[in-house]
Amino acid sequence: MIFKPVMREAFIPLPVTFISTISRDGIRNIAPYSCIMPVLRPLDLICLASAWKRDTLVNIRETREFVVNMVGVSFSDKVIPTAKFTSPEVDEFELAGLDEKPSEMIRAPGIAGSYAWMECELFREYIESDYVLVMGKVLRLEVADEALTSEGDFNIHKARPLMMTGSKKGIHFCTVTDIGAFEPFGAMFPDGKDPLAEKYTS
Repeated sequence: MIFKPVMREAFIPLPVTFISTISRDGIRNIAPYSCIMPVLRPLDLICLASAWKRDTLVNIRETREFVVNMVGVSFSDKVIPTAKFTSPEVDEFELAGLDEKPSEMIRAPGIAGSYAWMECELFREYIESDYVLVMGKVLRLEVADEALTSEGDFNIHKARPLMMTGSKKGIHFCTVTDIGAFEPFGAMFPDGKDPLAEKYTS
């Protein structure tokens, strides 16, 4: 079947993250974002796409900071409450019934119950007529112990990351599973060595 190009998200499973910010006046804000991605291994940058009329974008511009909260499937019922339009004066932590997790390096709080938190500062914006690409520098990455294996790797089965696909009717929530296949980064190179290995050990 042939689909319209705008249906591309129906076939690209996307992570559901929650971006938490705080306004200059101290009002806490939460918004779900799926158009988000890391920028080229091994950089410490993350990029998200935002519509113009978002309190999150206003807060990031004014305070130059935000938290990317990675959540599990239990947060699926928090997507719509935090996605709906609300006045900038509304505390969305209270609206969604979520508790904050104090951040260590920035003022904006994280969301308690997430499995990982990325404390970020605004690095750069790329502005288009109807959207803005926000690039953030990850200052601190924390992962809940219960989302890790005994070796310190990500345990997908325990974390059960919240993901989504789109359709003509709306959002379909899902998660991912480990299929047990593994390849080292070095396998991509002729000498079998990962040229970026030191970035992860130093």
